[in-house]
Amino acid sequence: MGKLIWVVVDPGICGFECSIEARRVGRWAAGLQVQSQCEHIQRFSDLIPVVTVRGLFAPMTRNPVLLAAEQAHCHASCPVPVAVLKAAEVALEMALPRDVRISFRPPASVGVAQGQDPPGKDRALK
Repeated sequence: MGKLIWVVVDPGICGFECSIEARRVGRWAAGLQVQSQCEHIQRFSDLIPVVTVRGLFAPMTRNPVLLAAEQAHCHASCPVPVAVLKAAEVALEMALPRDVRISFRPPASVGVAQGQDPPGKDRALK
């Protein structure tokens, strides 16, 4: 068995923090354990105990992790399925462990400090 990769996901407004454990269980597969109080993520976890390299790199419309999320009725913008993919990539030594963030900021703080115009400034509202 490979080294344990542990990921914590704060999904935002729903408040259902999630933990993901991923570990290499074969040359081309990672075993997964996903814990959350969210009933959708609990169903999702049951559907995806293992992901293979082939599954990791399948197109989005055929990706087994994303299909499991759809089958479990996860919200389309839930970050947990993507976190599962990232954890499996790290467990299989196909990616380095690096935090991923989505940050909401006021428009004035985006690039303005570097003298750039805020995004969309040149677009007129219709």
